[in-house]
Amino acid sequence: MTPRRAWRYNVAGWLLFTASAAFFMWAAIRADDWINLIAALLFLVACLVFLVPVWRLRPPRD
Repeated sequence: MTPRRAWRYNVAGWLLFTASAAFFMWAAIRADDWINLIAALLFLVACLVFLVPVWRLRPPRD
């Protein structure tokens, strides 16, 4: 597997985690559950923090 392809899988995984955090936030808002909303927000921020170095250190195109 090329480094670029491995990077794509890594980014796809983090984007899916980020999307799931957004859906957790939506569910918490609909349920009016503030504790879960705070947890989902922290999860979303953590996903974005992990995405920054993954994006900045991407390998060159194939």
